[in-house]
Amino acid sequence: MARPSWLRSRPVVAGLVILALGACVPLVGSGYVLGLLTVAFYTAVFAMAWDLLFGFAGEVNFGPTFLIGLGAYTAGILDARLAPDVSLWLCVVAGAAAAVVGGVVLALPALRVRGPYFGLTTLVAVLMLQSMVVVFADLTGGEIGLPVPDVMSVSATANYWIAFGFMAVSGAILYGLSRSPIGLVLQASGQDPVQAGALGFNVTKHKLFAFIVSAFFSGLAGALMVFYMGTASVGTFVDISVGVQIIVATLLVSLLALVVVLFFPDGFLGMLQGRSRRD
Repeated sequence: MARPSWLRSRPVVAGLVILALGACVPLVGSGYVLGLLTVAFYTAVFAMAWDLLFGFAGEVNFGPTFLIGLGAYTAGILDARLAPDVSLWLCVVAGAAAAVVGGVVLALPALRVRGPYFGLTTLVAVLMLQSMVVVFADLTGGEIGLPVPDVMSVSATANYWIAFGFMAVSGAILYGLSRSPIGLVLQASGQDPVQAGALGFNVTKHKLFAFIVSAFFSGLAGALMVFYMGTASVGTFVDISVGVQIIVATLLVSLLALVVVLFFPDGFLGMLQGRSRRD
């Protein structure tokens, strides 16, 4: 019986291998290692959400932390100011919703401009959010940060599994979206918006959709991370340097993928098998 075509895809196989290895980490890793990987998993979702807008829609978002910060601070403020009247998970949902609303408000004017002007618009949004956090310090905690009374779990292993599962599900959804007809239209729009529009595709509508999806996953990951960190602060969620780290992480992964494609077209396993046959 032939395997389904998606199982023969190298990214899927590589992803399954990585997931299998990740599932084994709690068996041998210390609490410190699990903590580092938990943060890394949330950061990976930030990077995947950003890459949907850049890698497919072709729009350089210099302010991914605007969406992340909206999700994080909305969830944190609801929990800190209204707890125990609001459940933790309702705060997480509210954080994701706030990021989507903020993403739409930002995208509508930003998508009217092209090239570096789009990136500058998103960067200004981050600076505005930073200023709002400081101005409304009584609500947000200001530069000191906003401690939240609730956490998802005090167990390093439980937090690891939550972040790991969230990253796996998010990655599967975003990968499936990238391979769908909508993903193909986004790629066409990012590479040549004029030609895509000439073919009858609504480029602006598809890019707005990509922005909304990116905002949802960014805000959701930011909200979840607040209840892992136990605090919402500018340095963790909104600062421009955090956005730079996300962008660099995404571009480095793309660079490694390019190196593998150029120099190891059969993959590392194929390279090893070819060497063993020569021996």
